[in-house]
Amino acid sequence: MEIESMKYYGISKEFSKADYFETENYQNMFNNIKLAIKNGGLIALTGIVGIGKTTTLRRLQQDLREDNKILVSKSLATDKRHVNINTLYTALFVDLATKKDDKMPTQAEKRERKLQSLIKERNKPIALFIDEAHDLHPRTLISLKHLVETVEDANGTLAVIAVGHPKLANDLRNPALEEIGARAKLFELGALGINSPKFIEWLINSCKNEKTKLEEILTKEAIELLAERLVTPLQINYYLTRVLEKGCQVGEKPISAVTAESVLSPNLDSLEPNLARNGYNLPILCEYLNVKRHEVKAYLRGQLTPSRFDEINKEIHKLGILMS
Repeated sequence: MEIESMKYYGISKEFSKADYFETENYQNMFNNIKLAIKNGGLIALTGIVGIGKTTTLRRLQQDLREDNKILVSKSLATDKRHVNINTLYTALFVDLATKKDDKMPTQAEKRERKLQSLIKERNKPIALFIDEAHDLHPRTLISLKHLVETVEDANGTLAVIAVGHPKLANDLRNPALEEIGARAKLFELGALGINSPKFIEWLINSCKNEKTKLEEILTKEAIELLAERLVTPLQINYYLTRVLEKGCQVGEKPISAVTAESVLSPNLDSLEPNLARNGYNLPILCEYLNVKRHEVKAYLRGQLTPSRFDEINKEIHKLGILMS
């Protein structure tokens, strides 16, 4: 946020620096995930882009480390499309091994026996976190089941927490992945919904100076407009920053709904960004639908014939895509 707009509206820190906003439903889900981690197995945490998955992931890891009853491991590889089960074995070995341990064996049989030995030595349940897991190959997802079983064979407990877009949950519900999907515990971070106005008010109150009043920054109508149009904390952080910068430029205090609306993108709720928020960008749609790039583009732009548009729509619904 620009310094001028922060001073003009009495904002003392960036919105992105605010603590995490908790609802009762969120806290219940957070506790249920922690319980699932203690029991082991595959756990999928999904949500649209900007809903707070990575923040939740970090909080889970922090809580587990502070409790010191479960060992935390995580895959740091950034390109999940090329992550395979060998990569995840490496992540576990690096996080579990001590200085006295040798390098991880490259031969599969020796590698798994070495991992079992490490698990017996550490004698604690393990939580393996994988972010951006919607990009994992189906073969890797299936291999996670065998990884969990390898740990269980050593009388250990492994929870694999896969975090990703709703595409991940849809993939796990696919009958072709029933071997692992039927065993997975699915948790979804939902949109703010009716809590959007409260979130906006909380966000501003958390970041403003003590002497500044909320009603001096935004009108009630502006808050209601933003709450209606925006669905994730990321969207609200981004557009609220732009709204304040716009209000400062025009010298408006408090900012009206008209000024707030002028900042919002007209394509905010269109088909393409909605699909992308769920994890289905252009290349993925082409692959899943077995349709050429130019036809997917025409579909997203509404340029197909009604019959062909309906055909692709039906195929998208078969994927289990739920639009927000």
